[in-house]
Parts: sequence; C-alpha cells; structure tokens
Amino acid sequence: MKRENILTGSPWEDKMGYCRAVRIGNTIEVSGTVAVIDGEKIKADDAFAQTLNILERVEKVLEDLNVSMKDVIRTRIFTTDITTFEAVAKAHSQFFKDIKPATGFYEISKLVAPEYLVEIEFTAIATEKPLIQEGL
Repeated sequence: MKRENILTGSPWEDKMGYCRAVRIGNTIEVSGTVAVIDGEKIKADDAFAQTLNILERVEKVLEDLNVSMKDVIRTRIFTTDITTFEAVAKAHSQFFKDIKPATGFYEISKLVAPEYLVEIEFTAIATEKPLIQEGL
C-alpha cells in the first residue's frame, strides 16, 4: 500500500522527524496537534478556543487526504488542566456531536510549551465510496 505523508512546513517536522498526518490505505493517523495561539482570538488561557482551532486545522489536513471529520473514529485529548473538560468537550462536540468517535481525555503534567492547554491526536478510517454503475 502507498504511504502518503502530509507536511505543513513546521520547523518541528524536520527537527523531530515527523509529519502532521500519515495515510496508508484507508487508515489515517494525525499527529498530536496544538493550537496556533495568536494572543487575540486564540489565547493561552482559553481551552475552548484552542480546541476549536485544533479541530479546524485538522479538518483541513483531513481534506488534503480526501477524507473528512466524519471519517474520524478516535480522538485522544491531552490537557494540562483537567478542569478544562467542559470547555474542551463543548468545542469537541461542535465537530463530533453526531459522529461520536471513541475518545479519551487525559491530564498530563506538561505540553511542549506552557501556553498550550490542549493537544489532540486523531485516527480516521476513510470510508469506501460505493461504485456507481453507468446506466443505473
């Protein structure tokens, strides 16, 4: 099966030797993703905004692989503050309320920088599209 890597141009990709997402066959794994904190729309103390930013960015990555958020079967959510659960859950449900992937919500001691409250990993399985027969 063919392997397809999605790179975003982040300096971390070469420094650490990874890519944003990998697709092999119908399976897609998306690396842990944190928010792009701009200090205005996305702030270091806003878990809801950080989660939405992550989900919006990953939605675009999946589109580059010809899949969608509907194909996500699992999310793994890491936070440095378990009390952010309600804010993170509210943002997560904006994308997954009807899809309902399996998920986990874990408090960890630190992420790569102190301004990050949330990091999410994703697994997706591309659904098979039915064959359309001519003349039907």
